[in-house]
Amino acid sequence: MNNQRVGYQGEPGAYSEIAAMRFAENNKPFEDFKHIFQAVVDGSLDYGAIPLENSLGGSIHQNYDYLMEFPVNVIAETYVNIEHCLMGLPGSQLEKATHVLSHPQALMQCKDFLDAHPNLKAEATYDTAGSAKLIAETKSLNQLAIASKRAAELYGLNIIKTDLADADWNITRIVCIAKKDVAIHPSVKSSERKTSLVFLMPNEQGSLFTALATMALRKIDLTKIESRPSRKKAFEYLFYVDIIGSPTERNVKNALAHLEEISPMVKVLGCYGKIE
Repeated sequence: MNNQRVGYQGEPGAYSEIAAMRFAENNKPFEDFKHIFQAVVDGSLDYGAIPLENSLGGSIHQNYDYLMEFPVNVIAETYVNIEHCLMGLPGSQLEKATHVLSHPQALMQCKDFLDAHPNLKAEATYDTAGSAKLIAETKSLNQLAIASKRAAELYGLNIIKTDLADADWNITRIVCIAKKDVAIHPSVKSSERKTSLVFLMPNEQGSLFTALATMALRKIDLTKIESRPSRKKAFEYLFYVDIIGSPTERNVKNALAHLEEISPMVKVLGCYGKIE
């Protein structure tokens, strides 16, 4: 694991960096998610740390699309507690500041705080930690950032307020991707497996019910379902599903075989476990 390379989106201090450090010791920041997928496919990275959903903000749809587009395999997942802090240069004050910078997801997760402080104009940036870095570089006392405690430490900012999120249970699920021939991440200790898959169903009455019945009849626990436009035909949808179990188990294997009989496309995105 010491020689493995993992990429994450954002600057050092980003929340995805926390997950990246759980996946491998040698981590590298990237400006966007697409370049992480490309680097995994071309072999310049062993792993990519890719956020898929947040308990407050919902799914990161772009990354679900990339899972379908690129030949990668999900080999692990981890959950990162998001602890948003308000920070600024030494001498900055909440009452006198005019702008607050952060990633759009973070701004959305702190909506109640922003509504309560109309003097702060929310300004979206590419990254939470990048916002902290930008303030440190511009040395503006009028600008504040919403980012992690680690970002404040890295860029020499003072924390003005903690616990900014609208709810305490602000958690992001981040998966580890690798090339298609890579199996489960070596750091996965639990024996429980989750399988992620995507399938296409025709726009016909009862088609989704029929698809889900392939799992319900076999008492397979479905933990997530999400629809996304197929991008190949108007009003045709792909369904992304997470289930508990492995394709090597008889009931899951039979369910997938049954699903393939009624769906024009079924793709398993990975079978994996959790890293704490």
